Amino acid sequence: MKAVAVAGRQLLPGGMTSVPSAAPANSVEHGEIFTRRWIVDLILDLAGYTADRDLAGLVAVEPACGGGAFLAAMASRISASCRKHDRPILDAKPALRAFDLLAPSVAASRRLVRNVLTDEGWPLPEANDLARAWVRQGDFLLDEHLPTDVDFVVGNPPYVRLEDVPADRMLAYRAACRTMTGRSDLYVGFYERGLKSLRPGGVLAFICADRWMRNQYGRHLRELVTAGYSIDITISMHDVDAFEEQVSAYPAITVLRRAEQNATMVVDTRRSFGPQDAPELVESLRAAASKVASNGSFEAARLPHWFTGGEPWPTGSPSRLALIESLNDRLPLLEDCRTGTRVGIGVATGADKVFVTTHADVEPRRLLPLSMVKDTASGTFSWSGHYLVNPWDEEGGLVDLARSPRLRAYYERHAAALKRRHVAGRRPVQWYRTIDKVDPSLIDRPKLLFPDMKTSIHPVLDKGGYYPHHNLYYVVSDVWDLRVLGGLLLSGVAQAFVEAYAVRMRGGTLRFQAQYLRRIRVPRPESISARDRSALAAAFDARDSRAATEVALRVYGIEAMEDLVSGPTTGRGGS
Repeated sequence: MKAVAVAGRQLLPGGMTSVPSAAPANSVEHGEIFTRRWIVDLILDLAGYTADRDLAGLVAVEPACGGGAFLAAMASRISASCRKHDRPILDAKPALRAFDLLAPSVAASRRLVRNVLTDEGWPLPEANDLARAWVRQGDFLLDEHLPTDVDFVVGNPPYVRLEDVPADRMLAYRAACRTMTGRSDLYVGFYERGLKSLRPGGVLAFICADRWMRNQYGRHLRELVTAGYSIDITISMHDVDAFEEQVSAYPAITVLRRAEQNATMVVDTRRSFGPQDAPELVESLRAAASKVASNGSFEAARLPHWFTGGEPWPTGSPSRLALIESLNDRLPLLEDCRTGTRVGIGVATGADKVFVTTHADVEPRRLLPLSMVKDTASGTFSWSGHYLVNPWDEEGGLVDLARSPRLRAYYERHAAALKRRHVAGRRPVQWYRTIDKVDPSLIDRPKLLFPDMKTSIHPVLDKGGYYPHHNLYYVVSDVWDLRVLGGLLLSGVAQAFVEAYAVRMRGGTLRFQAQYLRRIRVPRPESISARDRSALAAAFDARDSRAATEVALRVYGIEAMEDLVSGPTTGRGGS
């Protein structure tokens, strides 16, 4: 059974656990992976769950307490708070609620709480009373009496594929948590339930996998968060030794608040980040400096606000995210009706062996010159002689085969392969159509072509007369000089946008798909001086991305950024 370690324990609902493959089997009883105490303390500090506050008068929830890593620290802070505010410890009886499915974990957590409180001088009967009141056996995701006036939800929720959960419980989870769609992970539901339990101003602070910020299954959670909550802090901890056992799960700390979105502090930590750096990080975040802060083990930046909507949120260094957000605020998108600029994808056929050819015995007008990825390899468009055996007429309608006998004979020779396609099954009468219609108006238009998979952005100018294949994306415009626009899109600034949003594949290859190209921001054409237009066009013609980046920084109004200028340099695009 598949289980991936990222949270405080690996819990499969229904009373089953599994040992995560990333940790030695003999080191993890019941699949528990413990968060290091200094990480717990960092999260509690960031959430504002500190002993100087009257914690007995607040309500905190730990939704999956496991072995009690968070509980021990929270009990200690409640104890110190009661001393500081001259309260009896029993005043804190309603102040903490912790859940776990497994009876052994509940018993262990209660013992831990009792020991913490008695070690700090509270009477044993009171410690036992609080341990029983604070820790309960139950399912946080399905609890019918979950309060909605919680001040803090903190912890390390389970990271388990929903498909690995028993079917009846999976259906119950999906019914209880609308954000758990598709191939969701269990922690998505913990975010949803935790957020919905917060009172206005309440805080949720988790250490968890950050994939929900970018994966498809996180879309509804992102919509929920941006519709009613503030992303106060995100801390990427991919290389940090945050857990007692070695795991690999792209963890991040997120601090969310039930409030309108304000500024967000974004932090990237390095492998060297440790307990000695945590206090400095907390102070840096409390200072909320407007500029980037760094001590060698972390980099932090303040964003005036967070990104909106359910689309994948960008990724990158704090300084890179600050740049992306600034450009998002100031400049229009590449695809813009005001300039008639449009991003699209080439024609998909569903049977390239039939439709894509260098020669075919059909009527000449049915052969449409097709641009292929290989035609763009040098950076200058060089047609390889491929055609689309085109079933679409000049008005965009499907060709009447009775009027094109050679085309009909060609398709009928390949009828078995064509009729096996899904598109033919849905439209049997149109069995010879391609998946996508051909847009006749696109053929003669100049267009910038982008191969789907490259390590760096690679715009190539097709001056017209060719139709792109489906492995090519294109940009057309009514207003832009495409050589000038090509210079901007060859630059490190355009690369930064794609890197922030796109999926990076093995070997560093990026997907330059329409959805990512549409995220690029560009200055208005009229705002670029004649000198800079000329320089951008020259850089594009020379395939000099370094020169294009230097001009782009100027026209975007960006201070020199070494990671942009030192990106892909001269040459024939990415590999």
